[in-house]
Amino acid sequence: MTNSFTCKLGQGGFGCVYQGKLPDGRQVAVKLLSESKGNGEEFINEVASFSRTSHVNIVTLVGFCFEGTRRALIYEFMPNGSLDKLIYQKGSPNANLKLEWKTMYQIAVGIARGLEYLYRGCNTRILHFDIKPHNILLDEDFCPKISDFGLAKLCQRKESMVSMAHARGTAGYIAPEVFCRNFGGVSHKSDVYSYGMLVFEMIGGRKNIDAQVSHTSQIYFPTWIYKQLQPGEDLILHSITNEEEEETARKMVLVSLWCIQLNPSDRPSIDKVVEMLEGSLQSLEIPPNPFMFPTQNATQDPSTSS
Repeated sequence: MTNSFTCKLGQGGFGCVYQGKLPDGRQVAVKLLSESKGNGEEFINEVASFSRTSHVNIVTLVGFCFEGTRRALIYEFMPNGSLDKLIYQKGSPNANLKLEWKTMYQIAVGIARGLEYLYRGCNTRILHFDIKPHNILLDEDFCPKISDFGLAKLCQRKESMVSMAHARGTAGYIAPEVFCRNFGGVSHKSDVYSYGMLVFEMIGGRKNIDAQVSHTSQIYFPTWIYKQLQPGEDLILHSITNEEEEETARKMVLVSLWCIQLNPSDRPSIDKVVEMLEGSLQSLEIPPNPFMFPTQNATQDPSTSS
């Protein structure tokens, strides 16, 4: 199937991914998991999660196999690879391939719709807990597909909060409440936070924390971009060529800032995120500063009627 694992597509925290071909000629991606620890929770999570999903923005699990401690997952093949390869372009083969703002917007909406489905469209709610560019795959039309459910947690639809024995996720995308309960309870809004951080990296075309930038004020991208939303400031971003692109970029920035509010209750629900992205820019308010510790006072709603 994989021609002796000769074509490596990538590597993640749970194993390597290789390109393969089924007997019927279909191209697939084969994820060969690392030696499982304990009871192989990451393998069980992926199979259990994917068996409950069917959505255009969720990658399709074609099959799986295991023998002793060796386990593999077989997915549909995504010809445009993972989103991170297009975001972090310096020194990569994709250095000359820049996503248009319209395409970035469609990708952002698609990811949000996928998350909305995981939380509202399945009989069992699925919290992903590892939303990041590396786990977003792109098909031939750049339609985004959420993948890698190794850290996912399944919960009943009536549950709004979930309990966790330990933090899970990737540094730079983990919501603060996941590793410190003082920020609030863990819920689907933890994925909303990760989503906001992901979209910021799409907007900036860089890691959110980059010590190699020319000005120290730009080291943490969300802080730098928030200051550009203040009265009298212009939105300075790469490749904006017209008013339509500037409006799209500003909308994505505003939605992302709402998503990364420190207090989970101040973040929009994922269905609200979809509504905000698909609505008008004029209906969006500038959010409170997301880098200040939240108070008990209620903050403004992320959108108002236009």
